[in-house]
Amino acid sequence: MSLGLSRPEFEKLVASALRGIPPRFRKIMREENIVITVEGRPSRTKLLNMGMNPELETLFGLYEGVPRTERTSGYNFAVPDKITIYQEPMEEECGNSREAIKEQVRRTVLHEIAHFFGISDPELEAMGWD
Repeated sequence: MSLGLSRPEFEKLVASALRGIPPRFRKIMREENIVITVEGRPSRTKLLNMGMNPELETLFGLYEGVPRTERTSGYNFAVPDKITIYQEPMEEECGNSREAIKEQVRRTVLHEIAHFFGISDPELEAMGWD
């Protein structure tokens, strides 16, 4: 059983996680072309397109864009990079613990922001972040 947080309650957890990011990184994010959103869950099509099995796997968050480390001088007039945080999978995983959801939101936000800054999943795993 999950807490079933309202979307505004969940968005407050995301906002809190964003406030926990060091100021110099928040400043870069404000200056860059990035949008952070909350959705219920990733679509089946999105999971399939990522090579995931929707029956067995899901996502807590997703970064879509060009990491800062891969941008060239031709990176102009691009659509915004996007970080999506998925509420329902986190609630299902964390059950009836607001603290567990809060911690998972924090970890997921940091994980996806790391991708924005060009840190890969293998690098995150080596750093103990996965």
